[in-house]
Amino acid sequence: MQTSFDYATIRVVPRVECEEFINAGIVVFCLERRFLDARIHVAPLRLQALWSGIDVDKIRRHLEAVPLLCAGDPSAGPIAQLSQRERFHWLVAPRSTIIQTSAVHTGLTEDPSATLESLMRRVRGEC
Repeated sequence: MQTSFDYATIRVVPRVECEEFINAGIVVFCLERRFLDARIHVAPLRLQALWSGIDVDKIRRHLEAVPLLCAGDPSAGPIAQLSQRERFHWLVAPRSTIIQTSAVHTGLTEDPSATLESLMRRVRGEC
């Protein structure tokens, strides 16, 4: 049975004033299936092409926190203790920082985990 889900692309915007970005992951939320998860992919050469001075390790550490927040891992801090819905909305809230998300999109899925993997392949250019 298909159920609705929401997702957003996670982006790295090295110089916010230029509005250029690299897609770095996907976050998927399916309330009905109690599913919230994310996949991250860091492409150092692509990031450095947009900004040669970027601290790739620092960006990677911040991005790696996203799946921990999705899982409610206590090591991710107080936001990880919120409900799945609250964590998703916190993750996709508009912000003017180096790590941002796209607008939230909606779809239908029979398997949120498989949908997450499929969307991640698209982000990585493996369509």
